[in-house]
This record gives sequence, structure tokens and C-alpha cells, in this order.
Amino acid sequence: MREGRLARLSQALVAWAERWFPDSYVFVLIATSLVAMAVLAHGSTPRAVSRAFCDGFWSLIPFTLQMAMVAIGGYVVAVSPPVAVALRRVAGLPRTGRGAVVFVALTSILLSLVNWGVSLIFSGLLVRAIAARTDLRLDYRAAGAAAYLGLGFGFTLGISSGPAQLQANATSIPVSLLPITGVIGFEQTILTWQNLVIVSVGTLLSVTVSYLTAPSDAHARTAADLGVELAPATPPPTPVGPRRPGDWAAHSPVLTLALLALSAGWLSDVFAGGNPLVTLSGLNTYNFMFLLLGALLHWRPQALVASFAQAVPSVSGVLLQFPFYGGIAFMLTKALADGASLSDAIARGFVGLAAGPGTFSALVAVYSAVLGFLLPSAGGKWVIEAPYVMGAANALEAHLGWTLMVYNIAETLPNFINPFWMLPLLGVLGLRPRDLIGYTAVQFLAHALVLPALAALLMMTFSYHPPVVP
Repeated sequence: MREGRLARLSQALVAWAERWFPDSYVFVLIATSLVAMAVLAHGSTPRAVSRAFCDGFWSLIPFTLQMAMVAIGGYVVAVSPPVAVALRRVAGLPRTGRGAVVFVALTSILLSLVNWGVSLIFSGLLVRAIAARTDLRLDYRAAGAAAYLGLGFGFTLGISSGPAQLQANATSIPVSLLPITGVIGFEQTILTWQNLVIVSVGTLLSVTVSYLTAPSDAHARTAADLGVELAPATPPPTPVGPRRPGDWAAHSPVLTLALLALSAGWLSDVFAGGNPLVTLSGLNTYNFMFLLLGALLHWRPQALVASFAQAVPSVSGVLLQFPFYGGIAFMLTKALADGASLSDAIARGFVGLAAGPGTFSALVAVYSAVLGFLLPSAGGKWVIEAPYVMGAANALEAHLGWTLMVYNIAETLPNFINPFWMLPLLGVLGLRPRDLIGYTAVQFLAHALVLPALAALLMMTFSYHPPVVP
């Protein structure tokens, strides 16, 4: 890839971010403080603000654990021995370096529609496996950027989308948010034909940009050129055999088979006679399926335990930060003496700026993308935005499900230039953010110019339905 002005600018931005950009937890603390001060300025009392924050702090505990299990389940499946065998086979499919970049891009996006944890880890390991081949010259940076496309574009449009999963489960929605949004099933979000249009156009766009920005063999920089050692980065843990009689059960598949047998009746009932994707919109069902799949792929309990322990550090940010999002949401929606709230005031601002559902969609896209750079968490940030965004959608009679999808489409855009979600992938690849941003910045520009505008046009194909509150 030629180091043009755009690439040089993006490299400079990343260098600045690496030096000055604080940890995402700091941004959560800043957001909490700013919202508290705004609610005070809106007429609340310090005691009321304090009570709202603390009352809401633990309101997202079920959703927090569910989102953590999405990531852990994906990781456990991605590092299992059978997946490692499949990885070696698919790594031999590309015939050229540029073709390999396109192959990784498509793989990353398709996997992210099922589970973003699988996408991130498997795609990184796939890049390493292809880079280890001696019969083609792979630009390691371009391939690494392609492996990140699942987090930059696809994951909020698939069944592991945190916002879509939250809105489809009444027990996951904060009580302060439920009257505003109601329950929004997958048939109004992920499973609409409009979302299929976005997925198709975005995938074609992503793959095209990946192909055009991948350098020729003469200009490609391989892993060896970058000083990256291609020994396995995160090898599946190899359990030590039983050392005493009490260890036998942990190293035998008998209990794994017993677990699968115990679950068989429930699985049969849950999936009988319905759309399996709608069934998987239940987060507990979705996570249980991935846990069972991980248990089956690892076969022996000790292997599953070891991979599970490997995965837990990747969700530390979710566990720490999501409770703050719950507290912020309660502060935003806490009614004041006059019956108003800060979320009501922000919603009125959206309504005043929007001429209709189409322009409202464009406003939501821009606002969500900007805020996403500061708070890179799709599910947690939705809890903050939803009270006033969905309040405005109700006032303007914009389709609630597609308003959520507009958020999903725009929220991931900052991931292309904010290195927060890159960190697990970079750990697998042995690279730094600046190695990928020159490529992902081009993806950011292409997606930002096309997808929000397309989403706003598609809003006009929907009819408004009031919130459905169980």
C-alpha cells in the first residue's frame, strides 16, 4: 500500500493516540461525571443524582454477564483442537497474497455475524497460519486489518449484537428503559431484509477496499519483514494427564457426554418448530449453545477449563465498565420534580433538528459514531443513548427496530480508528495499532460515506409501531 497523505495522517493520529489517549475506563468516569453535572444543571439535587446513579449501578448485571459469556464462548470455540485443524486446512486455500487478504476479510465478516469473539480470535490465527506459508508473499499488515473487519463492520449486524440482543430480551432491558423502547425482536432488527441489504453492501465494500489497498508482492511486508515470530501466538492449552485417581474425571469425556445428554431434551424443545435465529435471540440460549459447543470441541473437562481461563482476561473491560453504563442510564432517565428528565431534553433536541425519520436516522448515525469513539462499547453505550434516541424516535414516529440498527451501523465505525477493540487481535498478531490503521482508516472513510446514508434511505421503507411492553 502506498503511504499517501491519508495513510500518513492516520499513522500520525494513532501515534498521538498511543501517547495521549487514556484507557477506556477513564472515559467512562469522565462520561459519568459529565452526565451527573448535566443532570444537576437540569434542576436535580445532588442527593437525587447520587441515588439515581447508585440505584442503576447494578441494573445491568444480567446483561453484563451475558455479554462476557458471548466473548468467552467465542474464544473457547476458536481455540479448540478441531477448529485448529480446520484453521490449517482453510489457510491453504488462498493462491496469492492479495487473494489471501480478501479471503481473511470475508471470513472475518461472516464469522462476526455469528459470534464476534470467534471472528476476532479465529481471523487472527488464520492470518498467522497463512503468513507461515512459504509459497505466497502475504502483506501481514493488510491481512491483519482484514481480520479486524468483523469488529469494524459486521458484529453488530449479526446474532451476537449486544444492542439487538438486549432489546430482544425483556429481562435484560433496564426497567427505566423498557417503557420507552419496549421489547424489539430480531424480526424487527437483525432479520429484516433491510439489514440483509446493509450486510451485503457493506461486505462487498469491505472486500473491495481490502483488495484495492493490499500491496503487490513487490511492496508487501511479510511477518518476517516486520520482525514477527510466527510460532503459535495463543496455542490451545494442552492439559497434563491425570496425576492421581481423583483427576480421572477431568481428563475423561464421560462427563462431557453426560452434559450433552442432559441438555438434549431442552435443546429439542427450544428449537422445535421455530426459526432458529429467532430462538438464538435469547441471550441465555445463545450463550448456552456456545458453551455446549465449546465443551464438545474440547471434549475433556480439563481442556475446557483451561481455555475458559485463557479467555477471561479479554472481558475485564466489560465486567468493570458495564455497571457504570447502568448508573449513567438511570441518571439520564431519572424524573425530576416537574416530570422531565435529561433524556427527555436531549430527545426534544433531536426532534427539533430532524425534519422526519430519514434526517433523524442521519443525525443518530453521526451522533452515535462520534460518541462511539469515546465509549467503544456497543451494548453498554446503547443503554446510555437509548433513552433519548428512542424517545425521539417515538416522537417522530420512526421505526424503533431500524433506529436501533442505524445505531448498530454507525456505532462500529470508530472501531476502525480507535484501537480499543483491536487489542486482542494485536496480541495474537504481534503487531501495534499503527501497523493496521493505515488500512483501517481507508475502510472507515468508505463505510462512513456509504452505509449511514443507505441506512437513512432504508428507514423510509418502515412503518412506525409503538413500543411493545410485556
